[in-house]
Amino acid sequence: MDIKLIQFQSHGDERGALVSLEESKNIPFEIKRVYYMFNTIQDVRRGFHAHQKLKQLAIVVKGSCRFMLDDGKEKIEVPLDNPSQGLFIDSLVWREIFDFSDDCVLVVLADEIYDETDYIRNYDEFIKLVNNDS
Repeated sequence: MDIKLIQFQSHGDERGALVSLEESKNIPFEIKRVYYMFNTIQDVRRGFHAHQKLKQLAIVVKGSCRFMLDDGKEKIEVPLDNPSQGLFIDSLVWREIFDFSDDCVLVVLADEIYDETDYIRNYDEFIKLVNNDS
């Protein structure tokens, strides 16, 4: 599985740092939805789903967490702890998010608005779909 981490240009001086996010420049899609997670209870795992079409970019703007990505053939763990970097998550990739630091703030940009019918919430169904089984 090809993991795509997008490095953002960080501007800063003694006052602090700034990262600018612009669709079709450093974000590889049109942004239609933004959400964020914070105050996640320690030892909680989130996600447990894939999307049929949706593409996302996950950015830890504070703290850290880990992603487990699974394309049906390979599972890869990806740590996120750099606010100048985004993790691109393509469609048909199962994701689980875990190991949240106490101060973690995770922002996710998506290329579509929320649509429950796009979710694949059953892992066995996900495996059948990606392996073209009936």
